[in-house]
Amino acid sequence: MCALPLHIWTIILAFRDFDWVTARTNSWDAVGVVSYGLLFALFESVMIFFAVTLVGLFVSAKWEEKRRIALLSLLVIIWSIWSMFNQAYFLNEWGTPDWLTNLVIATGRPLVALYALAFGLSLVTVSLPIFMTLRSEKFLNGIQEGIERLSLLMLLYLVFDAAAIVNIIIRNI
Repeated sequence: MCALPLHIWTIILAFRDFDWVTARTNSWDAVGVVSYGLLFALFESVMIFFAVTLVGLFVSAKWEEKRRIALLSLLVIIWSIWSMFNQAYFLNEWGTPDWLTNLVIATGRPLVALYALAFGLSLVTVSLPIFMTLRSEKFLNGIQEGIERLSLLMLLYLVFDAAAIVNIIIRNI
């Protein structure tokens, strides 16, 4: 699960950039750009896997293995969604809604209000899924089923990674 969100986001960005790279040079260069993106996504996935493994050392050993895996997978997915939203915010040059800007300014301490808002939103988006994973067997079973289904898709992305590595080696020989 550490690799899936990163690869999905990389492929989305690759489709976004493929046309303009092809128009600028040729399709083979666009395939090369996608290959480098996939290689970087693979490297990021390995680094996140090690980070999640370290975080997993702090998860209670009293919980059964499936609950710990679901919890750590949820944390990776939540972190990835926040990262994707952050990157999409800047790539698409979205602006802050006027009502939010006015609300933050009206507090008199806009920086404190922004930090409080970010902390509150982060707390809710992390603590609610964790709570549901720990308390609800139905939610846990749904998460496990999703992980099993998505792991098959991740095998396809690993094949893409292998093709990307071969492509990069061929391009650099």
